[in-house]
Amino acid sequence: MYKVQVLKMGESEVPAPEVYWMSRWSEWERLYFYMVVIRGEGRTILINTGPPDDLSDLNERWKGFVGPRCMLQRKESERPLASLKRIGIDPEEVTHVLVTPLQMYATANLQLFTNARICFSRRGWIEEIVAPRPWLHVPRQYCIADSVLQYLLFDAGDRVTLLEDEAEICPGITACWVGTHHRSSMLYKVNTDKGIIGVSDCAFKYENLQGHPLGIGESLEEGWRAYRRIQRETQEFIPLYDPAVLEMYPDGIVA
Repeated sequence: MYKVQVLKMGESEVPAPEVYWMSRWSEWERLYFYMVVIRGEGRTILINTGPPDDLSDLNERWKGFVGPRCMLQRKESERPLASLKRIGIDPEEVTHVLVTPLQMYATANLQLFTNARICFSRRGWIEEIVAPRPWLHVPRQYCIADSVLQYLLFDAGDRVTLLEDEAEICPGITACWVGTHHRSSMLYKVNTDKGIIGVSDCAFKYENLQGHPLGIGESLEEGWRAYRRIQRETQEFIPLYDPAVLEMYPDGIVA
């Protein structure tokens, strides 16, 4: 059985239609960006690594998309190493880093975890990084920065695992490809004393699962399939951007 804890890495606001497809045009929605910590069975596993140390490049792009209100804000205490230290984790102890999706706010700090096996979608790696389709809405350098890409290819190449659409990462933790948001979006499922806990970016907020599909996505059909699967196969779910997660789970402790 594993323990699961959520750590906040920053926050921003986005136009509500990004979260709720084709609706709430005059509203804004607040998003939290999470790192999920999984501990147990002799392993320390992270889902995502937080935004880059310097936010200026990322924020310039986001500001150019919908204006300054959407720029990512972060407290010093929300930097990945500070957050992990607060709960007693040294980066060298991390055994696995799982990524969803391959975007800069999730991949920027992979180099910090020098002993970790790094896992992400094979499909996403091909379709977003190696052979991206021309209509994808995020350029490659905002999926993985040049320095991180070089690290994955040359320094950490023997520690990278490209996950098939259905994969077991280790006993009690599995992954499946769900798409919806990005080609690299995965659902990770963790066995805990509360049952199976799912973690994914295919739903930004709980309301997406309740019938209102994600707005900033690449496939409504994939979203419908993903949400049905989450409802069938998990007992609890962590949408990777919903502030309600920290309202529901004091100190981010889910299990």
